[in-house]
Amino acid sequence: MFSAAKTIVVKIGSAILVDEKTQSLREDWLAALAADLAVLKDKRIVLVSSGAIALGRQRLKLFETSLSLPEKQACAAAGQSSLTRAYDDALGQHDLMTAQALLTLNDTENRRRWLNARSTLDTLLGLGAVPIINENDTVATDEIRYGDNDRLAARTAQMIGADLLILLSDIDGLYTADPRADTSAKHIPIITDLTEGIMAMGGAPNMAAGVGTGGMVTKLAAAKIATQAGCDMVICDGRSVGALSALGAGAKHSLFKAKSNPRKARAQWIGGTLKPSGALHIDSGALKALRKGSSLLPAGVTAISGTFEKGDAVSIMANGSEVARGLIAYDLLEADRIKGLKSTEILAALGYENGAAMIHRDNLVML
Repeated sequence: MFSAAKTIVVKIGSAILVDEKTQSLREDWLAALAADLAVLKDKRIVLVSSGAIALGRQRLKLFETSLSLPEKQACAAAGQSSLTRAYDDALGQHDLMTAQALLTLNDTENRRRWLNARSTLDTLLGLGAVPIINENDTVATDEIRYGDNDRLAARTAQMIGADLLILLSDIDGLYTADPRADTSAKHIPIITDLTEGIMAMGGAPNMAAGVGTGGMVTKLAAAKIATQAGCDMVICDGRSVGALSALGAGAKHSLFKAKSNPRKARAQWIGGTLKPSGALHIDSGALKALRKGSSLLPAGVTAISGTFEKGDAVSIMANGSEVARGLIAYDLLEADRIKGLKSTEILAALGYENGAAMIHRDNLVML
């Protein structure tokens, strides 16, 4: 299950992290998760975890079934520190370093913020940290909220080019109907195509537990995001202690297969989906470097046209033809000031720098 994956995102729902009756953290479950993650130290691991609101309700003694948005945000503020500390303590027992990242919908939909978040997560993973991601419920309002961490996990997997997304849930996969209401429902172990019929199996969000906000409908939406990004997705029952190791040993689950790998899917998105907002004209030396797989450095840029912001798609032109396309790390004014300069001269020219490359090779595709 895990051997072929280099980057894995694990989503943990409130319903399995927090005890429904006591509204307290399941410490034995979290300790077992930490032990399972220690076995995967050679992987890049990101956790997308719910639980802040549930833990905050306990701290603030708000046990009503329904909370207003301000009350949920207050609970998130009160519970997030407890959630982060719990992960830090549990993973720290295995010498795993954690780092907190709170995101909103804008951070994964707006390309400027997307680039910033991707850069931060890549840096943390490169340093061996395990990012713990949650929606920033303290500040997010309805128009900038995901509302569930299934889709946030999928967007995170898309952002960092993950190979595998695992949704630890309260059900062991996708069924033809809700098995809790229909005893004739059949489990579907492998899904290779998200047809209309498959998507219709999602039903309505599951609010029965009074803790989570998702359900199968949000998981199928996550599957569509993940598989289109070249990332396989698994839904499995995560309630038992040691659920991740059980999955690795073959526990029952549903696997949603991607049709390509993350690199190919990303290249297709940049090269064939995004409309360029401007163009960078480069010299022959830069073109030669790009063909060898290098990033586009400012020194190779001779002219700039169009209007663009940081994170926008731009064309890369050589001898009057578009040779590549990518997401630029600087806006128009910044790019114009550093074109033709060595990377070591960016800081002096701008007073700051956002990396040595004008377009990093991970955000660039040759045409």
